[in-house]
Order: sequence, then structure tokens, then C-alpha cells
Amino acid sequence: MGSTIFAHAYEKGVDIQPRKTNIVASLVRDRYVADAIVILENTPRKAAKAVKKAIESANANLLNNSKVSIDPKSIRISRIVVTTGTRMRRYKPASRGRALPFEKISSNIFVEVAGDEKAKKATDDKKAEKEKK
Repeated sequence: MGSTIFAHAYEKGVDIQPRKTNIVASLVRDRYVADAIVILENTPRKAAKAVKKAIESANANLLNNSKVSIDPKSIRISRIVVTTGTRMRRYKPASRGRALPFEKISSNIFVEVAGDEKAKKATDDKKAEKEKK
């Protein structure tokens, strides 16, 4: 088998609270990318769309930016982390002309995927040796 190649992607400023996003992220942690996408397509939460987008981006980064060919079936999620993003201060009107503050919290999603290098076929190596002789 070949070596393991890693790639990552960030999804920043997702307009969902990190606590809610982390619930969705824990559904697909340490799974294969193909299985994770199927799970997220059938998850009825708003955060599922953002997590799926981050996973697909990391998957595309691995397939397109690596120098060696990767076996698409071997790609798995090695790490997925949800952290707090920027907080926007907002105000809600209250009685007697007051304004009560609250914060809109966003999320940052970090996804790292790992894939194995495609094994070269032994038959191709044998043909190359015959041609050299």
C-alpha cells in the first residue's frame, strides 16, 4: 500500500451556533467521505449543509492538489473541529425604550481528510520491464 496523504479545508463564518454545528459534525467524525455525505444529505439540520460543504471542499483539495493519484474509496475524515467564529453584537427592543444586547455567534468548521496513494498495478510494471529488454 502507498503512503497516506492529507488535505484540509476551512468553512468560516457559518451563521449557526458552534454547539449546534458540533452535533452534526460528531455524526460524521472518523467516517469515510462517501458515507459522511450520505448521512449529511439525510440529516434534517441547518448545519448539515455547511458541514457537507466543508467535507466536499477538503475532498476536492485532496484529489486535485496532491501530486500523486489517490484512491477515492479510501478517503476518510481524519479530523473535524468546530470552533466559535466572530460574534456580532445586536440589540433587541425592550419595554420603556430600552435595548437589550445579545450576540449572534458564528462557527468555523475545520475538516481534514486522509487518503491512501493508489497502488500501481504489477502488470504495468512487468510490461515496462519487457519493453526495456
